[in-house]
Parts: sequence; structure tokens; C-alpha cells
Amino acid sequence: MRIKQLAPYLIAIVIFIIASITYFNPVLKGQKIKQSDITQFKGMSKEIADYRVEKGAEPYWTGSAFSGMPAYQLSAHYPNDFIKKIDSLLRFLPRPADYLFLYFLGFLLLLTALNAEWKLAVLGALTFGFSTYLIIIFGAGHNAKAHAIGYMPMVLAGVIWVFKRKYLLGFIVTAVTMALEINTNHPQMTYYLGFIILILGIVKLIEAIKEKAYVPFIKQSAVILFAMILGLGVNATRLMAMKEYADASTRGKTELTIEPDGSQKKVTQGLSKAYITEYSYGITETFNLFIPRFMGGGTVESLDEDSEYYKAFKAKYGVKAADEYSKQVLTYWGEQTIIEAPAYIGAVIIFLFFLGAFLVKGTLKKWLVAATVFSIVLSWGKNFDIITNLFIDYMPLYNKFRAVSSIQVIAEICIPILGILALKEFFSKNVSDQKKKDTLKKAFYILGGISIFFILFGSSLFAFEGFRDGGLKQYNITGLTEALISDRKSMLFQDSLRSLILVSISVGILWFFIKNKLNQTKAIVAFAVLILFDLVSVDLNYVNTASFERAKNIDVPFQKTAIDKEILKDKSHYRVADFNVSPLQDGRTSYFHNSIGGYHAAKMGRYQELFDYQMGAEINMEVLNMLNAKYIIFPNQGKPALQLNPEANGNAWFVSKVKTVTSADDEMKALNSLKTKDEAVLRKDASVVFNAVFEKDSTATIQLTAYDVTSLTYQTNTTKLQFAVFSEIYYKNGWNAYVDGELTPHYSVNYVLRGMEIPVGKHMVVFKFEPTVIKKGNTITITCYFLLLIIPLGWFFVERKHKFITLKT
Repeated sequence: MRIKQLAPYLIAIVIFIIASITYFNPVLKGQKIKQSDITQFKGMSKEIADYRVEKGAEPYWTGSAFSGMPAYQLSAHYPNDFIKKIDSLLRFLPRPADYLFLYFLGFLLLLTALNAEWKLAVLGALTFGFSTYLIIIFGAGHNAKAHAIGYMPMVLAGVIWVFKRKYLLGFIVTAVTMALEINTNHPQMTYYLGFIILILGIVKLIEAIKEKAYVPFIKQSAVILFAMILGLGVNATRLMAMKEYADASTRGKTELTIEPDGSQKKVTQGLSKAYITEYSYGITETFNLFIPRFMGGGTVESLDEDSEYYKAFKAKYGVKAADEYSKQVLTYWGEQTIIEAPAYIGAVIIFLFFLGAFLVKGTLKKWLVAATVFSIVLSWGKNFDIITNLFIDYMPLYNKFRAVSSIQVIAEICIPILGILALKEFFSKNVSDQKKKDTLKKAFYILGGISIFFILFGSSLFAFEGFRDGGLKQYNITGLTEALISDRKSMLFQDSLRSLILVSISVGILWFFIKNKLNQTKAIVAFAVLILFDLVSVDLNYVNTASFERAKNIDVPFQKTAIDKEILKDKSHYRVADFNVSPLQDGRTSYFHNSIGGYHAAKMGRYQELFDYQMGAEINMEVLNMLNAKYIIFPNQGKPALQLNPEANGNAWFVSKVKTVTSADDEMKALNSLKTKDEAVLRKDASVVFNAVFEKDSTATIQLTAYDVTSLTYQTNTTKLQFAVFSEIYYKNGWNAYVDGELTPHYSVNYVLRGMEIPVGKHMVVFKFEPTVIKKGNTITITCYFLLLIIPLGWFFVERKHKFITLKT
């Protein structure tokens, strides 16, 4: 490719860099964005990060959260992860500008594969990147999600090139970008990408059947499939570790058949339907893809002094109170528990999408419309449970993911594609002016009609009542609820009018183009200005300069309190139970201590169940004792207070009796009354053979003498055969026990802990985390890297030789 041909794309990259840095301009001052999830992640992963620095090795385990868990889905660096180096080269800007740049770059590649002129490709990339949902996820700290979304268009570009019979280019792009996509470690987004590709494949298959072009379709499918297998293969270590852990996590199958209250539990292979569909998009709420504050915007919005809510507060409590309480008003009146902002795609691009539905012909339009409808319908979740339940029950892996509203990412991709293809077609000389006028009118009648309908009738269609409105009573202001409802109506009216104006301007731009008042370049520039105004003006309401802080505050998100300092005086090995917060939603405690809690969407399944059944309605102190919770933080008159737990069992202890049960239900029930210092409960297993009763040895000792995250050393001294329980989490896929260097069986006891027989005499017992999955996965990874390198090279030389022979003959 000549420099002249490359120049437009270099210009595009410069535009993307400027756009990314300009939007996130605080990064130029060295500031970093505040992200709640990333703050929690820093707490959860600190022990792992410290281990890397101190040991120069990867632990693959952390003991600081949930009493111990694998680090595969938390923070893990895998050997020979060369694809991550490519990712680092692409994401060279400061975070989160790097992810925004990746959005732009990925969509540019996709539209280039669809033969869009570079100016249109740049316009499409900016439209996609500034889509409100893709911006607001930065505020929440969903970096892995943003990362995965950034590579989704690139994978689609490779697939499209293959379907265009550019096999070598398509193979390379598909394989490499699929590897990058998997490397982002967000299986849910990658899974949704699979739906987009599957729908495209179905549309292409139908086309192949109609044209009886079976052989090319099979060849294309084979190339795409093999490229994706290689993309998966170079991530084999990551995927195999993730799969191994998934079975033991909350995503795996539970063995319990009873609920905490003793009622019958419906056994599922994945997450419960209620959990999966907790964040379901309202059917009516879908209109906020086109009208931003259709349902009041985000969960909370700021209202100005012209709002009825402000006036009501001012009348009752004065200006100062009105200023304060109007900063975060519960304006959202939909049914979702919480939303950061409306998933606004843009009035202009949705208008262009509808224009494309009438103007664009062929397979691509069918694919994009079908995928968009599919995405929106499934995002409704429990609000359209006929379809949702079908997918949960029968679609493989669908029940492993929650927040079904996230599937709208498919629409986020497909709508801008068809919108840009609509402009491409509209600017084409092959389409008559009459057809352009007809399709323009149809699109305007639909989108303009929707806007006008809500302008005229919106305020009388809905009750505008939110499920949180009952809380307004605490302010003791007569008519406050009615004032808020009035403001919600006003939001719908204002934003409906806003969308109508934007659609009308869009129509005007295209009408002037038809009339030769604007050339193509000027029309594209006009749309760029309009779309950027449309999207960025909404985005800035939710992620802006106020979202940033000094880098020091972000890099060191937690400061030691007096309680932390007091606990840290104790240099022994113990755990902390912090009930001043929700323990299973707490990454802070793990930043300073080994915690019984933590913050992770895929914690170990048995540990979650232990909390659900033993820490729910009432805290089982025996369970806290067996987890070695030596320090307990609890709320006291609105402030955290510290309590020493002298009954904590310690790091390991001998029990005189091992109860055997036959089911997970019985094991959990046994904990209700188990005296953990004297007894242990164990699931009966044919491979487990030992005495149920062990003779008490009052002189027996067992002490933890060394703790190294992945290696724990105990010294034992007994005069009789004993059974020891260790306050460490049992995880069969990696932890091995050695007595004086000899591999020795150990067992799962007390539902989550480890236990083993200790022979007579003085011995050294060592637990080591030695996951074999890393070595096995690495072998596959290296093999796939080799194939990914050698196959394209071989393919290139074969094609070159074939062309040479053809030219010669």
C-alpha cells in the first residue's frame, strides 16, 4: 500500500488520539479516573501485586480475600502471553483514553472491511466510541468490558473479509483479534460477539442455499472457525484455568438442594434466573436509546433551580438546602435497580439506522437489523421471559452471565454500522434522487413521528412513579413527589423535542445534499459535528472532569484507619471479619488484611453458600471461629468498632471426631450445631478411609511456622494418630499436601476447609499451590503461537507462487 493510500488512515489515527485525549483531558495533568470497581480490585489484588514484586513470580492464589481463592479471574499473569504485548502497543494512551482510542480504531477497521470511505469510517468510529453506554462503563470501572468491546469490531472485520473471499487477510485479522478479544478476560462480551457472528453466519447460509454456493460457504466457515480456534488456543492457559475455576465458582453447579430456610431449592447448572435477570431492560425503556432521559436519565440526576423539585425544597428549607438536595435526585422511574446513565445510542445515528433499513439492500442489512432486534429483545430479560427463559434453559452458557441488559452491546455495534452504510448508499450516484427522497421521508416519518408523539402525549401516557419515591416522605415536603413527577415529565418533553430537532437537522443535511447545496465531504463534516454534539453533550453529564482525581488518590485508594493500625500490630497469621460493611462486597479490608470477605462477581461457590446459610439471618460464630476470624469489625453507633475474637480456632487444630455425611445438604446442616474445635464434618467418599474417632492427645501441637501465599508450613508433634483441620480453603485443583516431603491425601471438611490425618511423632506438613493447568495450557499456547505464525507465512508464499505461475503462463 502506497503512502498516499495510507495517509487518510494516519489522519484518522491522529483524529482518534486527539478525540480520546480531549474527552479525557485530565489525563494530561496526570490525573486518573475514579472507578469504584477498580478501587475494589486494587484492594482485592494488592497481595498478588506485592507477591510479584517481592518474589518475582506469579502466585495464582490469594489468601487476602474470601479466606483464599484462585487468582485466575482476579489478577493473573500467564507465561508466554505475547498477545498481551500486542494489546499494550495498541493501548498506548493513558487510561481510560486508551480504551476510547481502541473503540475508534476497532470500528475504523470494521467499516474499512465493509468498503466504507475513510471519512465515513472515521465518522462511524466516532459515533460508536462516544455512544453513552460505552462511555459510562468507565465511570463504574468496567475496564475489562470496555477492553473486550474495543476488540469486537476488529474480530467482525476479519470475519467479513473472509466472507468477501479475502481469505489470508481475513484469517490473520480474525485469529489475531480473536486472541486479543479473549485476552481481555471478559467472557460475557466475547459470548455476545459469538451471537453477532452466528447471526451473520445464518444470514450467509441462507444466501448460500438460495444461490447454491455451498462450497464457498463451507470454505469460509472453515477458515473463520480455524482462525478462531487459534485465537482461543494462544489463550489456552487463561481459558483452561478459567474453566477449571468456573466449575468451583458461583457460575458452577450447586450440590445443595435446600434453601437457607430449609425449603426445597431448584438445582440449576448456572446462576439463578432471578440473578441473571436482575438488570432487565424495560420494554418501554428501550426508547431511551433514541430519547436520552425518556425515563429520567440515570438513577440520580442533578436538577437546576428551574425544576419543580428545587422550588419545593427552596419553599420549605431555603436556597442552601435546595442547592444541596437537587444535586442528586432520584429522577429515574424505570424498574432497574440502578443505572449509571441511559444507554443512549444517539438520535442522529438511530435515524440513519432507520434510513439504512429502507435504503441498504442485501445480506448486510438483514444481518444488522436481525442482530439489533435480537439484542434488544433479549435485553428485556424478565420483562419478556418467554424468550429469556428459552435461552437460559437451552442456550449453552447463557445461564453463566448476569445483567442481561448488557447484550444491548450488539445493538451498540450494529446500529452505527447500518447508519454509516446508509450514508454510503445515500451518497452513491447509483441511487436515484427520487429513491433517496422516498427513504428519507419514511425514516423521518417514523423517528420524527415518535418524537412528536411523546412531545404531545408523553406526559399523559405514564404515571412517572419510581419505586424509590416512598423515600421522599422523609423530607416532610408537601407535594414533593408531585414536583418530581412534573420534572420527569419535563425531561421526557425536553429530550423528545431535542431528538426531533436532531432528526430534523439530519434530514436537512441530506436534503441539501440531494439539492447539491452540500457536497459529500461537507455533509460528512456536518454529520460529524451533529453526532458529536448529540452524544458528547449527553456523555459529559455522567463522565467528565469531575470523575478524575489526583493519581496518588487512585493508586493508593485506601488509607489506614486507627482500627487497621491496631490490627496490624499483630504479626501472626489471622483473618479479619468486617461487618461494618457487606463482607462479600468489600475489597477494602483485603487491602490491609487477610479478610473473610472480598469483592468479586465469581467467588467460590461453596464459600458463597457458606455465607448464605451460616451468615445470613444470624451469624454462626463457630463458622467465624473455624475461618480464624481473630478480629471482628462491627458498627457501633454509626462508627466502626473493633473486637478481638479470643475463640478463633487459629491456623490449625486437632479434632477428636470426624462426622461423615452423605450429601452437601447434610454437610451444611451439620455446621448449624458443629463444635468446630472438637469436631469436623466430612462428605463420605469411598476413597476416604480413616477412623471417625481420634484419641485425644492433650500434648499434641500443630503450629503454622511459615506463610507464603502459595506455601504454608506447619510443624506437628503428637503421640497418637490425629486429625487436623486447617483454616484454609479447600481447592482440589492445585493445592497439594506433603508430610516430610511425601505427597499425602487431604480432604474437604466443614464444607470449605482442609483436613488431613497427622501421623505420630514430629513432622513437617507443607501445603503447596501447584496448579497443573498452567503447564498444560502453556504447552497448547506455544503450539498455537507457532501455528499462527507458520500458517499465514506458508499461505502467503503458496499464493505468491501461484500468482507467479499464473502470470508466467
